[in-house]
Amino acid sequence: MKALNGIHHISAITADAADNLAFYTGVMGLRLVKKTVNQDNPTVYHLFYADEQGTPGADLTFFEYPGLARGRAGGGMIHRIALRVGSERALDFWGKRLAGAGIDSTREEDRLRFEDPEGLGFELLAEPVVDQPLVAWHPEIPEQLALQGFAGVRAFTRRPQASDDFLHEALGFMHRSDAVYESRGDSRGSFYAYDQAPDVRALGGAGTVHHIAWSSTMEDHVEWRRRVIESGGDPTPVIDRFYFRSIYFREPSGVLFEIATVGPGFASDEPQEHLGEKLSLPPAVEHLRAQIEPGLRRLPNPRRPAEARPGAAAS
Repeated sequence: MKALNGIHHISAITADAADNLAFYTGVMGLRLVKKTVNQDNPTVYHLFYADEQGTPGADLTFFEYPGLARGRAGGGMIHRIALRVGSERALDFWGKRLAGAGIDSTREEDRLRFEDPEGLGFELLAEPVVDQPLVAWHPEIPEQLALQGFAGVRAFTRRPQASDDFLHEALGFMHRSDAVYESRGDSRGSFYAYDQAPDVRALGGAGTVHHIAWSSTMEDHVEWRRRVIESGGDPTPVIDRFYFRSIYFREPSGVLFEIATVGPGFASDEPQEHLGEKLSLPPAVEHLRAQIEPGLRRLPNPRRPAEARPGAAAS
């Protein structure tokens, strides 16, 4: 049985899909790799941003609930997402780029911290790693300065030791330091760290993380579910999300975890060079297209033909 291969994807919540699309493709330089709907509530968008190939390890997703009030991270919630960059020079670049977009940031040695327009916390880390950079192409961002995929996340908890046995025994996480764990597989790794929760009550809403998913092979997926159960977890049955298969459960500190398979992938229903251009509906909801599509606000294609990557097919 192979170890979990770090973070598969992270899903958060937005109140405005159009503004969200403009920020993550326009400012952050990620590629929209799938424009679909929340399969548990197909009346709302589910947007997936990632590298050029839509690779697990770089996949940041958002559910849109139009007009939803801002949330507030608290106990049992992830409050900061860490992304890798290749150098301190990249941190300089991102500090200036974010400032140009009206986003304040704070530099602390090898990291740059900021919040997205809805208050979702991020930090960019310039750390030496062996993992392959997962990069999207953007005409304004040199490839060597681009985002390179997830480094890890930080979560709030009121009981830092409550999850220790579960993370080790059920999921195979290893200790990196006090309250910091690592999930590392054949090709990638990601940290999972705890901070003391604030006194204020957690509040889900726009600008908060809904769940974090960890990468499993298709062959080992059912076995991971068994291990979660044996360690006292309460996972859902395996759910076929068409682009991957999933199980969901809460780890003892309250954070919602998913274990998702690597594959079948986002090219299952549209060509790789045209990912994200059209509304994709998995087979389970395709029959509802006539009811779903009129209720969704039209979103622009963030990749116009003139902006296609040199050497790639025009979108």
